[in-house]
Amino acid sequence: MPASEDVAYVDHPLLAPSFIERRLYQIRLAGTARNGHTLVCLPTGLGKTTVSLLVTAQRLYDVGGKSLFLAPTKPLVQQHADFYREALNVPDDEIVVFTGDVRPDDRAALWQEAQIVIATPQVIENDLIGNRISLRDVTHLTFDECHRASGDYAYVYIAERYHADAEDPLVTGMSASPGGDEEAILEVCENLGIVDVEVMTEEDADVSEYTHDTDVEWNRIQLPDEILEIRDALNEVITDRLEKLKQLGVTKSTKPDISQKKLNRMRAELQRLMNADKSEGYKGMSTHAEVMKLRRAVELVETQSVESVRRYFERQRNAARSSGASKASQRLVAEPKVREAMRKAESFDGLHPKFRKTRILLAETLGIQDGERVIVFTESRDTAEALTEFLSESFSVRRFVGQGDREGSDGMTQNEQQETLDKFRNGEFEVLVSTSVAEEGLDVPEVDLVLFFEPVPTAIRSIQRKGRTGRQADGRVVVLLAEDTRDEAYFWISRRREKTMQNELRDLKGAADDLEAELDPSQRDLSAFAGDDGNSGGNAGSSTGNGGVDDATENGANGASAAASSASNGQTAAAATTDSDGQSGLADFGPSDEELARAEDGDEESADGDGDPADSDTDPSPESEADESDEPATVATAGTDDEETVEIVVDQRELDSNIARTLSKREDLTTRLETLAVGDYVLSDRVAVERKSVSDFLDTLTGGDRSIFEQVADLTRHYARPLLIIEGRDLYEERNIHPGAIRGALSSVAVDFNVSVLFTEDEDDTAEMLATIATREQTDRERTVSVHGGKSAKTLDEQQEYVVSAIADIGPVTARTLLEAFGSVEAVMTANEDDLKAVRGVGQVTAERIREVVGSEYR
Repeated sequence: MPASEDVAYVDHPLLAPSFIERRLYQIRLAGTARNGHTLVCLPTGLGKTTVSLLVTAQRLYDVGGKSLFLAPTKPLVQQHADFYREALNVPDDEIVVFTGDVRPDDRAALWQEAQIVIATPQVIENDLIGNRISLRDVTHLTFDECHRASGDYAYVYIAERYHADAEDPLVTGMSASPGGDEEAILEVCENLGIVDVEVMTEEDADVSEYTHDTDVEWNRIQLPDEILEIRDALNEVITDRLEKLKQLGVTKSTKPDISQKKLNRMRAELQRLMNADKSEGYKGMSTHAEVMKLRRAVELVETQSVESVRRYFERQRNAARSSGASKASQRLVAEPKVREAMRKAESFDGLHPKFRKTRILLAETLGIQDGERVIVFTESRDTAEALTEFLSESFSVRRFVGQGDREGSDGMTQNEQQETLDKFRNGEFEVLVSTSVAEEGLDVPEVDLVLFFEPVPTAIRSIQRKGRTGRQADGRVVVLLAEDTRDEAYFWISRRREKTMQNELRDLKGAADDLEAELDPSQRDLSAFAGDDGNSGGNAGSSTGNGGVDDATENGANGASAAASSASNGQTAAAATTDSDGQSGLADFGPSDEELARAEDGDEESADGDGDPADSDTDPSPESEADESDEPATVATAGTDDEETVEIVVDQRELDSNIARTLSKREDLTTRLETLAVGDYVLSDRVAVERKSVSDFLDTLTGGDRSIFEQVADLTRHYARPLLIIEGRDLYEERNIHPGAIRGALSSVAVDFNVSVLFTEDEDDTAEMLATIATREQTDRERTVSVHGGKSAKTLDEQQEYVVSAIADIGPVTARTLLEAFGSVEAVMTANEDDLKAVRGVGQVTAERIREVVGSEYR
C-alpha cells in the first residue's frame, strides 16, 4: 500500500518500510497472538493476514526458525505468498509456496532453505507422513480459515504433529467465523491446541472506523405455474416412495418436504435391517436413494433454475444407462411422473424468476447507482454457468468455479482463477458469478452488491459471503427467496445460526481462562513470550516501534517445547518383545530362526524373479539425503543412537484412510510415501500388504476395475510373503452376497495364491498390525525394506476384455460373455442391437447404450 503523510505505519526490522498501516486493533491482536496459541476472529476484509504477518515478523526476529502458513486453497496460498513477499524484508526465494504443483523431491529441498513456507494443508500432511519435512524448527504456524479444523481435515493432524515435534511452537488460528456454537468453536480450539480467543467485531471502537454498514435485504420470488408443475410432479413420486417406506415401518410421514434429519434416521433404520440380512432392508435402501435423488431435483427446480434440473436429469439418464447402474437410478428415469417432469423441463422456454430479478438488481446497482462491481453467489455450478451466459447479454460477466471437472463442465485452473480475480479487481468486467470457491479469504475486491441467488443454510458460509461487501464503503446484500420452498427454511436457519455464532463469539471474547481449563496444560507453557506479569520482557537489541508487537525475551525460548513434546510422545512400540507386565509380546510368538531358515530356502529367488537382488536396481529414496541433514525426522527418538528405525512404505492412494497418519505419529517407526505398483504397504523386502475394507473386498467380488485375484496374483509374483488384510466387521452381513461365494473367494486367495489373509477390526487395528509385522521383519528378522515389482502385463485375452468392458461401462463380466458369444472385439463392435440382446445378461438398455457409443459421431 502506498505511503501517505496522514497514515502511520508499523516499524519493524523485518517489515518493509511504510507498507503495513498501523491499525490499533491489529496491533492488539498481534500482541496477544505472539504471547500464546491464539484464535483470532475478525470480520472478513479487516486484515487477519496482517495480524499473522506481524506475529511471524516478531517470532522470526526474536527466536528465528521457520514460519509455516497454511491456507485451504491454491489461490489463497499464492495470494498470501505475494503479500508476504511485498511486506517482509525477507529474500523472495526464502518465502516459498508448497502446493501439489511442486514435486515432492523439490519440496524436501526447498523446505531446508526456506524461512517462510506458505502451503496447502494436504501437501504438508503428505510430506509429514512421507517423512520429507520436519516441524522441529517451525516457530510460528498459522492456520488460515481455521474453522475447517474438525474431523479428518488435514489441519487437525498437522496441529497434533506440530505440538509434538516443534521445539518452540506457537499457533495462530484465523477465521471470520470459527463455528456455529460454543461446542464447535471449542472443538476448533482443542484440535489446534489454542488457549486464547481474541474476538473483534464491527462494534469495537478500534474496528468500526474501518468498516461500513452492510444492509441485508431479502426479495421474495413467486414461482410461475410451469415450474410449480414440474415440482409437483416430482413431489408426487416422493410421496409414493415414502409411502412404500412407511409400509416397512421406517417412517410415519409421507410429506415430500420431510426433514433431512428424519431421512437420516430412516437410513439408519434401513441399515439395521440390512445388517440383519432382511431383504426389505435392501429394497428400502434403494427406495430411500430414489427419494434423495428426487429431493435434489425438486430443490434445483425450486431454488436454482430449470436449466439446472435439465442437466441433473441428463446425468441421471446417463447413470441409469451405465454398467452397474443402481436400481434406484433405473427406476427413477423410468417412472412416468419423472419422465413427465423431464419433458416439462425440456419444453420450458421461459426465465426462472430469479434470473429476471438478478438482472434487475444488477441494472440498478451498475446502472442507476453507478456501481462498479457485483458478486453473485450460487450453490450450483450449473446455475453459475447458466447465469453467466444469461447475464452476459447485458453486462460484462465472468464465472468463478472450482478446479474439478464435472460432467459437462470444465473447472478452472489456479492460474485461470487468479487471472479472473485480477481482472475483476482491475475493473475489466463488472459481475463475478461464483460458487462457494470464492467465499473463504480470497482477496476479492470490495463490491457494491453481494447477491445470494439462494440463502446459505450455515452461519459460516453466510458470514464469509457477506464479508465481500462493506469493506471500504457502505454495501448491500440481497438474498433471493423463492416463496413456499426450501429457500425460506434455509434462510431462517442461516439467520438463527449466524446470530447464535455471533453471540457465542461475544461470550467467548476474553474467555481464555475458561478455554485453558478444557485444554491440555502442556499447550499453555509459552515462557518465551511471557514475563512474570504476563507482558513480554525487554530485549535491548530490538526496537519495533509497533506498540503491541514488542520484543520478546529470549530467555527460556525452548521451554515451550518441553511440556508440549512430553504430553504427546506417549506412544509405545506395538511390537515390543515383552510387555511391561512380563507377558510375551506378539514378536515372541512364532517359529524359531532355525525353522524360518529352513522354510525360507528358495524363497529369495522366487521373490526376485530371475535371481537378481530385488533391490539392486532400486534408486535410493529422495528422503535419504534429507535424512542426513534432518536427523530427528528419520531417527527414532527412543532407544540408543545406533538403533535402526523401522520403516513402512505407504502407497499414496492409501492417504484416504487414517492408517498412514496414525503410523506417522509413532516414535518407533517412520513412514515413506510412494506410488506403489503392487500392494498398499511394503513392510520388508519380502512382505507386501494389500488392504481391503470389507466393502472394498466385496466390491472386487462383484466386478471392480481389478478383481481381487488379479491384485493378489501381482503380490505373489513380486513378494515372497504377500498378505491380504480385510478390515472391518460384518463380512457376511454387509451385502446381499451368498456366504458361500465369500468363503470360496477367501479359500482361493489362501490356497490357490498362497496369500495369507488377516482380519482387523478397524483402521487403528490395521495400523497396529502393520507396525507389528514391520517390526518383526526389520528388527527381529533383520530384513530390509525394498519396493519392487510392477503390475503384470495383460494377456491378449485380458486386453480384449478390457476394451469391450470399457464400452458404455458394461464391466468385465458382460465383456467376457460378449466375447464368448461373438468371438472377437470387432464382432462385438459391429453386432446389431437384436444380436446383442440375444446374449445372456445383455438387456435392452445395455444393447442400446453399446450401439450409441459405438455408432455415434464423435463430437
